Amino acid sequence: MNRHEAIGLIETFGLVFALEAADAMCKAADVELVGYENVASGYITVIVTGDVGACKAAVDAGTCAVNQMEDGNLYSSIVIARPHGDLQKIIDKYAIEGV
Repeated sequence: MNRHEAIGLIETFGLVFALEAADAMCKAADVELVGYENVASGYITVIVTGDVGACKAAVDAGTCAVNQMEDGNLYSSIVIARPHGDLQKIIDKYAIEGV
């Protein structure tokens, strides 16, 4: 990974929930929003990177924010500490251009 120790991911059903998760994640910790992907049939994954503690705090905040919304549609979440360098190939595919 490019100077990052962890990857944090949250998958929701619907853009509104994904945006709420991304906003809470970025506000809660010193993480970088890498991008998002509309996986299939409305499932959207939001990806952040940073140190392990920041990614854990960000994912916790994002999942909490989605769960507090009416009809919160959190599908899954994970923090991958010390990801293998080859995962960068996947992350690059979903990175937001021009950021």
